[in-house]
Amino acid sequence: MRRKAAKHTNERASGKGYFLRRDRFSPRTPPCPILFRVPFPITEITDALLGSYSRHGGINHLDGANLPSKGAVVEISGALLRLVFPGFFDGQVIHSSELKAETALLLDTVAGNLEDEMYKALRCFECPEASKRDPRRAAHDLTVEFLRELPAIREILATDVEAAFNGDPAAANREEIIVAYPFVEAITIHRMAHDLHRRGVPFLPRIMAEWSHSRTGMDIHPGARIGSHFFVDHCTGTVIGETTVIGNRVKLYQGVGLVARSLAAGQALRGLKRHPTLEDRVTIYANATIVGGDTVIGAGTTVGANVFLMHSVPADSLVLMDDLRVSVTTKRDRAAAAIDWQI
Repeated sequence: MRRKAAKHTNERASGKGYFLRRDRFSPRTPPCPILFRVPFPITEITDALLGSYSRHGGINHLDGANLPSKGAVVEISGALLRLVFPGFFDGQVIHSSELKAETALLLDTVAGNLEDEMYKALRCFECPEASKRDPRRAAHDLTVEFLRELPAIREILATDVEAAFNGDPAAANREEIIVAYPFVEAITIHRMAHDLHRRGVPFLPRIMAEWSHSRTGMDIHPGARIGSHFFVDHCTGTVIGETTVIGNRVKLYQGVGLVARSLAAGQALRGLKRHPTLEDRVTIYANATIVGGDTVIGAGTTVGANVFLMHSVPADSLVLMDDLRVSVTTKRDRAAAAIDWQI
């Protein structure tokens, strides 16, 4: 017995064959030899990074006012979703008897955090609404004004949910739309970000919009003006530019682009109308692109899929791609024909 034990011990030490575990033999990878850690060139890399900071910027403000925290703004956005649709974005059940207390507690937290981030934003960049006031006082006042608008924002969001339910036969009920449809999250964040944007608050609206973009696949600039009863079916890939104006009861599908004609002039175009206007009751199908600030889609118009439109159309128009045709043949006839292409 001692000889066998010694044999197994030697095999373990030399990394050969098998080692004894719980009275049975198991395969074993030979042990890795001990390696001494080679030091990293930390000082060299640090100096290179500092040189990059000096040459190219791209760092938060040092020795002064910091920019708003992206993480904090994301948390505020999530809390605002819970305020607007209580119970739908919460992990725990909210009882009706506790609703007032829970709402007041959450609202107080949002108010304090939003004021702090708004204060950072106002210290870094001038806001038209706050240029003549102390930044802290201005941040407080703008926060109160924004939060007072939440009931009105909820009212218009109710019309968006209704439009989604009426416009999608696959929707089982309105609750499913709120809890599951990415469109509802996208339009909710947009309507709140737009309220901050129109008050001239820097940074925060765009952070909120891009957070929503990353989660829903729908890119809406906070400057875009969108009427009531709005719905984007499937949501993914839709782009709505900064100066877009959208009327009431407009429906879009996935991949629609409401974009500028050209951005070659860069910052010289700032403040100009660059994106199209959609009047009331317009429907635009998948992957259509409407281009230009002087392009107006008249009320009641339907734009078909894959249309690329660079000019205005009158009310009650039907815009289709006529020059492209789809051919349908039987598989048997197709197989009999000569095939001169491959996939």
